[in-house]
Amino acid sequence: MPASPVSMRRFPVGDAQAGPYAITTGPDGALWFTLVHAGRIGRLSLDGRVESHRLDRADCGPSSIVPGPDGALWFTRSRDHRIGRITVDGEASSFAVPEGGPFGIACGGDGALWFTQMHTDRIGRITVDGRVSEHPLPLGGAFPSMITAGPDGALWFTLNRANAIGRIDLGGEVEIHPLPSEGAAPVGIACGGDGAVWFTEIGAGRIGRITVDGSIEEFPLADPACRPHALVAGAAGGCWFTAWATGRVGFIAPDGRVREHDLPSRSCEPHGITVGPDGACYVALEIGEIVRLEADPG
Repeated sequence: MPASPVSMRRFPVGDAQAGPYAITTGPDGALWFTLVHAGRIGRLSLDGRVESHRLDRADCGPSSIVPGPDGALWFTRSRDHRIGRITVDGEASSFAVPEGGPFGIACGGDGALWFTQMHTDRIGRITVDGRVSEHPLPLGGAFPSMITAGPDGALWFTLNRANAIGRIDLGGEVEIHPLPSEGAAPVGIACGGDGAVWFTEIGAGRIGRITVDGSIEEFPLADPACRPHALVAGAAGGCWFTAWATGRVGFIAPDGRVREHDLPSRSCEPHGITVGPDGACYVALEIGEIVRLEADPG
């Protein structure tokens, strides 16, 4: 049974059509999030103040967002094939990339931003001054999705339709690690505090773990139809994750033990998740809210 959260606070940040999607902790100590259907980037301070910054196109589809190496926030614009940048003062700009549906984005150890191209089976790289390069993957129709910096200095990413996890080093060399479960359809991915990379299997209702030498474990969740989506490193080497179809957030310990918490409703559509500077979990709900959850991982 899901556990009750210690405390939960809800912050309206837009209407249900705006679609808060991804969320991250910014260099200014606030929470920054994408409003994918409204063409905006939002900011939520720890005291609950909400700001919304309009981008140059309402239909650009801002998707994933991360803090960059230059003190700004960087994000993908999946619908108009651009990488966006916004300063903590709200000044936004963007850079064109080859058409391919940029989606996941992560900061690499080389001081550049690395991103996935969903529709062209490529991993892209953009420097802070806007220089773009791409690396083709050795398979087609893979639908590369989320990406994260790994504990080994490489970038790790999910291949949703290829049922695999990929790794690319800073020189562009690619490795592919097939998953044991058919139809796993991995999406979210994060570097855990235990020295491994964790990922969600939205198709199989599992959380996966892969070590830098390619050893894979899969942990089934209580409801195989819960559609785990995003995850982020938490305390004690575990990870927090969102369960999109059941309206829950969960914590998985390094040994696979899971504790889940109900969100406002089963239909609240939790997507992005981050741990704030105050140690609480913040979850983007596509119904137009950010939820702050203070819970014991158990």
